[in-house]
Amino acid sequence: MARMIDRRRALLVAALAAARVTSREPALLVVRAWLDSWRGIGSIVVGMARHGYDLSLTSDRDGWRATFLHRSHLIQPWIGQVLTWCATPWQAVQEAAWRAINAFPVEDCSVVDESPL
Repeated sequence: MARMIDRRRALLVAALAAARVTSREPALLVVRAWLDSWRGIGSIVVGMARHGYDLSLTSDRDGWRATFLHRSHLIQPWIGQVLTWCATPWQAVQEAAWRAINAFPVEDCSVVDESPL
């Protein structure tokens, strides 16, 4: 099971990396065309969900905002909170997913009063 998760994560990271490349290579153009669509957004959302992230996608006059919040936010609210504004919904989702999947886990930095009183 762990091998399948690692393989799926590698494919997700590869797809998100391909979306960031500006080359005009035909193979990359095909991947970009798929990712720059509602179907591509759906594929990214499913991939991120497998890694514990939920998406919030919204728009206003400034553009589109995507937020991937890791499900462990109830215990550790600082993990996986990613916001970004973009011109298109797929750009917002790709950027937010890229940042979230590549974010290093943050250590618990909460202040605890350990005084005996």
